[in-house]
Amino acid sequence: MLIEKNVPLQSFNTFHIVAKARALVRVTSEADVRFVVAQQEWRTLSKFILGSGSNIVLTGDVKPLVLKVEIRGRRLLSETAKAFIVEAGAGENWHDFVTWTLQQGYSGLENMALIPGTVGAASVQNVGAYGVELQDRFESLDAVDLQSGKLFTLNAAQCAFGYRDSVFKHASMTVGLAGRALITKVRFHLPKPWRAVLGYADLARKVTEANVEQPTALQIYQWICDIRRAKLPDPDLIGNAGSFFKNPTVTPEQCADIIARDPKIVYYHLADGSVKLAAGWLIDACGWRGKSVGNAGVYEKQALVLVNRGGATGGEVMTLAKAIQTSVYERFGIRLEPEPVVV
Repeated sequence: MLIEKNVPLQSFNTFHIVAKARALVRVTSEADVRFVVAQQEWRTLSKFILGSGSNIVLTGDVKPLVLKVEIRGRRLLSETAKAFIVEAGAGENWHDFVTWTLQQGYSGLENMALIPGTVGAASVQNVGAYGVELQDRFESLDAVDLQSGKLFTLNAAQCAFGYRDSVFKHASMTVGLAGRALITKVRFHLPKPWRAVLGYADLARKVTEANVEQPTALQIYQWICDIRRAKLPDPDLIGNAGSFFKNPTVTPEQCADIIARDPKIVYYHLADGSVKLAAGWLIDACGWRGKSVGNAGVYEKQALVLVNRGGATGGEVMTLAKAIQTSVYERFGIRLEPEPVVV
């Protein structure tokens, strides 16, 4: 195995920002990770784990050793009366994996179709869409300790999943695993019998239009793909990292106060009693849709998405993001939190 030097990263991040990795290793197996750790000169280097680059903003060249995760494979691990347990390599494309599960008759991931990224990165981010989060279907994962080279397994509780969050996003020496472990395989618990999740307005409209009382998982999958394609830019054509900000949660009292001033605000009641606000609506209400800072802009069809209009730098993206955060805070008193990792 060789370390590649001065590797261009423009094709390795969906924002298509120009940057280089000083050193990069392509990881295709657990053995590759252990080999890296076994090399004294590599073990001591800081490490940056890279999937498909769909959730990062590069603000310069990457100094740590980049471990490009390309571990493949997907299979039915076991089947019980209650669920299918399926496993995927961390380097598998997430949408391709979702598609494969449905083709095999394993339903449950359809609401998360067309989310960009890899299976491993999806677990780090605890991705979610249209009423379903990865943690709702998660069984366990395997990872390699980047200090010792030992393989370990974590269940959902040990992953400490939260809204677009997990233990892999934190660098605390006591509980965080950011930069300290690399996910190799992920297993999912896909329930039997399956039940459709149709709580979002876009999906409800699709059900009404199709005049279908009990849609299949494949129908929901196709509707989700259609909805996302209509709203979101294809990163192969327009550089972007998908939804740039997390949807903020507020108390019912805070939501009522905002509704009194802006009755059209889009919001969703959560099971814990809090209220989730649509970040895209907040940004749109502040007049940012279609606006630009340098070569970075806000997508015309969805204000939650920041795009590279051609030659944008990571600095321009973050300048735009900070300006949006300021506008939303000044009008609504809400601080938007970015989803992507800023490198």
